[in-house]
Amino acid sequence: MPPYDSTQAKALVWQKASFCQTGECVELAAQEGAVIMRSSSQPDAGYLYFTAEEFGLFLRRAKAGEFDLGW
Repeated sequence: MPPYDSTQAKALVWQKASFCQTGECVELAAQEGAVIMRSSSQPDAGYLYFTAEEFGLFLRRAKAGEFDLGW
């Protein structure tokens, strides 16, 4: 998947968690079998790209507590 510039990224449908209150959250967009991630506080700073499979694996592992910091 080619990188998106800020003009192309604005055309994507970005979503963030409904419990995000600070405005400093992760936003996600789905496009052509990929998940694109950005910071809501700096939306033009850059993007991370994942295949749907990679992102699904991340979600499963996060839900299983693998990334818990123990705070």
